[in-house]
Amino acid sequence: MFIQTESTPNPATLKFLPGQAVLEAGTADFPSPGAEGADRSPLARRIFAVAGVRAVFMGQDFVTVTKEDGVEWDHIKPAILGAIMEHVQSGQPAIIGAAAEAHAAHDGPDADIVNQIKQLLDTRVRPAVAQDGGDITFHGFERGVVYLHMQGACAGCPSSTLTLKMGIENLLRHYIPEVTEVRPVTEEV
Repeated sequence: MFIQTESTPNPATLKFLPGQAVLEAGTADFPSPGAEGADRSPLARRIFAVAGVRAVFMGQDFVTVTKEDGVEWDHIKPAILGAIMEHVQSGQPAIIGAAAEAHAAHDGPDADIVNQIKQLLDTRVRPAVAQDGGDITFHGFERGVVYLHMQGACAGCPSSTLTLKMGIENLLRHYIPEVTEVRPVTEEV
């Protein structure tokens, strides 16, 4: 078995591609070993067992791992590759009892705007950030401001503010005049 690795715009995060499905649908974000749901993920538990791992994020065909400050990739990358390989060979799912990520339609006074925002995020933004080992999810819309949650390689990335302001904000403002600004949220509620 060969697991490819790719660098991401975030120097503290590497993207691991095992060459097969990781999740059937959606994403899973474990920003710390004690994060909600991490105990239900045999894959996350194996990766967090490697000293120096700070966060694990899973997409449909990749896993991104964020290391702690002061830890060198050369020291932990072989152990992470081993943990992923061990998991794949075990035949266990990445998450036990996983439910597909919900993208329910929004209702309320701004329903049309929110649904347009979600559609643009799903079709234009999320595929691009998945290439870098991350994800961006909709968190809310209030008085012209779109709140987004950055996950995986996008969380804590030095270029994340530029991505939000110059990329996503300009895209949303172009297609949806009611959008005036995009702001990050640090924790998804």
